Parts: sequence; structure tokens; C-alpha cells
Amino acid sequence: MIGSFLKRIGVTLSLNDPQWGRGSKNSNQDDKKSPDTPPDLEQIWKDLNQRLNRFLGQKGDGSGGNGGNSFNSDPVSAKLGVGAILLVFLFVWLVSGVFIVQEGQTAVITTFGKYTHVTGAGMNWRWPYPIQNHEIVDVSQVRTVEVGYRSNVKNKQARESLMLTDDENIVDIQFAVQYKLKDAVDWLYSNRDQDEMIRQVAETAIREIVGKSKMDFVLYEGREKVASDVGALMEQILNRYKAGVQIANVTMQGVQPPEQVQAAFDDAVKAGQDKERQKNEGQAYANDVIPKARGEASRLLQEAEGYKSRVVSNAEGNASRFKQVLNEYQKAPVVTRDRMYLETMQQIFASTSKVMMDTKSGNNMVYLPLDKVMSQNEAASAKSNVATQVPSAVQSSVLNEQIPTIEMRSNKDENRSRENRDSRDREVR
Repeated sequence: MIGSFLKRIGVTLSLNDPQWGRGSKNSNQDDKKSPDTPPDLEQIWKDLNQRLNRFLGQKGDGSGGNGGNSFNSDPVSAKLGVGAILLVFLFVWLVSGVFIVQEGQTAVITTFGKYTHVTGAGMNWRWPYPIQNHEIVDVSQVRTVEVGYRSNVKNKQARESLMLTDDENIVDIQFAVQYKLKDAVDWLYSNRDQDEMIRQVAETAIREIVGKSKMDFVLYEGREKVASDVGALMEQILNRYKAGVQIANVTMQGVQPPEQVQAAFDDAVKAGQDKERQKNEGQAYANDVIPKARGEASRLLQEAEGYKSRVVSNAEGNASRFKQVLNEYQKAPVVTRDRMYLETMQQIFASTSKVMMDTKSGNNMVYLPLDKVMSQNEAASAKSNVATQVPSAVQSSVLNEQIPTIEMRSNKDENRSRENRDSRDREVR
């Protein structure tokens, strides 16, 4: 651009000429210059001023007073030239205030260094520098702050990661905080060194949460709870600071005891696991034995209650039956004794298959084959088809013929026993 302007005013420069800018050796002797020798710098400056004045509307022949420079100015041409230059400069200056904001970004406009407003995505315009200025902030980007490590969990920052628990143990925690911007103005002007501020807030929050928790809770079952509590506490602190930040996620990268006591801690963990395993085995054995013992005890109690009820009921029944018999005996002693004797003998003979009977009149002993009689009765009942055709009177006569001796003996014994009881009653009276 400068070269074209110099060509327009008629100045030709050759920077490749080693003698450019140096006067001729014979310049003091002869005013005429060699065509191969460039003019000196003073002459170039004079020619440049003359041609520039002509371009701006001034005319002169290059001779006369004032060092050989005499000009006659043209006011109209000069004003037009200056106005054109000012218009071009003004247009370029105004165009410099155009800027483009991408999607997911916002621009914060300041006027003489003071916040004015924000603009959204698209093409925007502001007053050019030095009146207004803008700063573009990406509000959709998810930013990350690392606490306890840098770029890799192996690159630990012990000053940030080591912290004390409620049970006076030390844990080594590395975690990352992901956040987004919700207010670009607060993010730019409410705090200084925003990333470091968020890192310090995260460290403060994690130390407060861990300081109120037990070591086992932080290491094992409470990791997610600790992460959520840290995010909530950071949100509260950052809102008080007007940081313009929204916490997106808190990720635990590593939670462990310090390296110096890692081996001892592993042994303690194994011992605790063995303890829990043995407790579980004992509990399982107890769950198997105790219900059986309780069931057995309940069964014994129920059997005892049943036996008690049976014995008490039998005793009460016997006592009631004895009272009834006593009342009947008081009314008719002889008849009651005979009936009791017959019932007793009936019970005895019901479970006996052989009966030996002795007689007072002789030395003969009567043998009653009750088992054979019973078997014959069973055989007779088996032949029910034949027995149904025989009249009941005939069946009774057959049975009477089979055991005439029993019936006769029983009648005699009954008469004899009755006589004996009568004689005893008379003696008692």
C-alpha cells in the first residue's frame, strides 16, 4: 500500500542499490549527477514534500524563498482531500466495532471500562475502541478443576489431597469438579483468578465434609454421599461469592489411606473382613439352631400341656364316675357290687384267649378255649352268604350247643357269688 502511494506521487526507491542514499563523489565539483547514482536523502525528502502538497491541492514550482519552496494553495481541493481521508478513516473505525459471537457464547460490553450490557450469539456491533470494548465468554463449555492431582492421579499434590477425618485418621483424596458458567458478568468482574478460586473452594468444602465423617465411611460406602455433599456446599459458597458458576459434577478419582500406611491398613481391612465373615457364619449357625430349639421347646410345651389336660380330664372323669358309682352304691349296694364285678370280668375276659376255672365241688379244672371259639365265630361270619339263609334262631341254637358248659358254669358262679355277697352283707349288718 505504501509502495503504490509512493509510485503515485512519483518517488522511486531502490533498496537493493548499495550506494542508495549516498551522495556522488563529484557532487561538490559538479551539480550534474550521474544517472547511476541515486539522490541523497535530503533531496528525496524535498521531492516527497512537493509531490504530497500537489496531491493535497497545493501548487508550487519548487523555487523561490523559504529554501526554494514556494506554494500557492487551492482551499477547495485541500478540503475535499482531507474530507475524503476523514471519511475513509471514520468508516474503517466504525467497521472495527463489528464482532461475531458464536453459539453457546456471550459477549460482555464495557464502555470506557465499565460494564454496560451483554449480547447473545450472532453478528453484533459496539462503539469502536477506545469508547467500548467487548470480551467473549463461553458459557456452554464444561470446565474442570482438579484437586489433589494434576492431569493424572499419579501426579499427586499431597498438600491438597491429605486431610483429617472425624476419627483422627488421614485419607488421601483426589477428585475433579466440573462446572459451567451461569453468569458471564459475575464470572469476569466479581472475582480474580477464577480457576484458583474454585479450586480453593473445592478444597475447603471437601475438608469440611471429610472432617465430619469417619474414615471407613469416606473410603467405602460413603463416596457418593461425600461427592454430592461437596457439590452442594461448593454451590452455596460460590453463590455467596457471586462467582457466576454452576457445579455440574464432582467425581472422586481416588480415595485411599496415605502410601506410608497402606500395607498396615490393608492388613487391618483383611482382619476386619475375616471378623465380619466369622460373625456372619456364627449368625448363620445361630439362625439354623435357634429356630429348631425353639420349635422343639414349643413342641415339648404343647405335649406337656396335652398330657396335663389329659391327666386332669381323666382324673376329673374318674372322680365324677366314682361319685356317681358311690351314689348308686348307697342306693343299692348289692346290685352295684354285682354290676361292677361283671363289668370288671368282662374287661378282663375281653383281652384273654384262655380261661382256667376251678370248682369247689371237685378237683376238676374247666378249660375254656376262647380263642378257638372266637376263630369259629370269625369263620362263621366269613360265610355270611350261607348264614343269611339260616334263621337267626338256628344260629343261636348252634352257638348255645357250642358253649353249654360256659353258660352253665357262669350261671352257677353268678348264683354262688350272689350268695357269698348276701352272706357278707348280713355279717356286716
